[in-house]
Amino acid sequence: MNFDGLFSNFGELTTTGLTQGAIYALVALGYTLVYGVLRLINFAHSEVFIAGAFAAIWTWNGFGLDQDSSVSGLGSVMFYLLVAMIVAAIASAGTATVIERVAYRPLRRRNAPPLAFLITAIGASIAISEAFGIYTRRRPEGAPMLVTQKPVFHLFGVPIDGVQLLTLGAALVMMIALDQFINRSRVGRGIRAVAQDPNTAALMGVNKDRVIMMVFIAGGSMAGVAGLLYDVRIQTLTYSVGFLLGLKAFTAAVLGGIGNLRGALVGGLLLGVVENYASGLFGSEWKDFAAFAVLVVLLMFRPTGLLGESLGRARA
Repeated sequence: MNFDGLFSNFGELTTTGLTQGAIYALVALGYTLVYGVLRLINFAHSEVFIAGAFAAIWTWNGFGLDQDSSVSGLGSVMFYLLVAMIVAAIASAGTATVIERVAYRPLRRRNAPPLAFLITAIGASIAISEAFGIYTRRRPEGAPMLVTQKPVFHLFGVPIDGVQLLTLGAALVMMIALDQFINRSRVGRGIRAVAQDPNTAALMGVNKDRVIMMVFIAGGSMAGVAGLLYDVRIQTLTYSVGFLLGLKAFTAAVLGGIGNLRGALVGGLLLGVVENYASGLFGSEWKDFAAFAVLVVLLMFRPTGLLGESLGRARA
């Protein structure tokens, strides 16, 4: 164990872990929303993330920007980021909506058993992933250099770059907006009502199908923003990258308490930090192992996760 490596790079490992964890948390919101309402693990959500990530890159390509391009000027950077974020959110929300209407809604109307939903989710995930693989000829796609990775300032001696600021800032803003939407809006009250008791909510005039569609749209939008942030941070995207990232995002949702929006934030940030501490202590090859080991250990002592509150009982 390399304790010297861990302590000497503690600040950098922490900031990098929080940045990666913010992406996990945004994707985890989709898992926790769908589970909170439908009690369904939407394993196709990783491909919803991929749809947004590819949509962002193709948007930049439409402006003539490729992986060898760089953009200068704050106004230009903000324009390209904002346009790509909107397109990515729409693409992911649209993908999630199609999955819900084509794959899950017919099963709900037939009162299919939970195993049918699980198999369908896995099948949809593989089908969408392979579709992207065929379309891209299984070649990686590159994103332009929009945000510099040079240090912008130092915090307690730790360099903070523009990508880290953008990722953490955008993720926190999106998560706060979603939390307020769920807890304070009329649609959010409908979502919480269906999550708590769908039959009673229907008797009170809540349109269950509309609520479920809004859940998939909201979760998909968060995944689309995560896809854009992944492009900006990693700058290389392959069709298969969503599988492992989706598993880690699901792990983050379970860590925080599946069905708990704020738990997804806590779980994502915690998972990202733990991964990076493990890579500093044991080596980068232990990074993925540590993420799932933490999940197993935590669930042994707290099966409901860190916060463990269901969406139907959440309050602002």
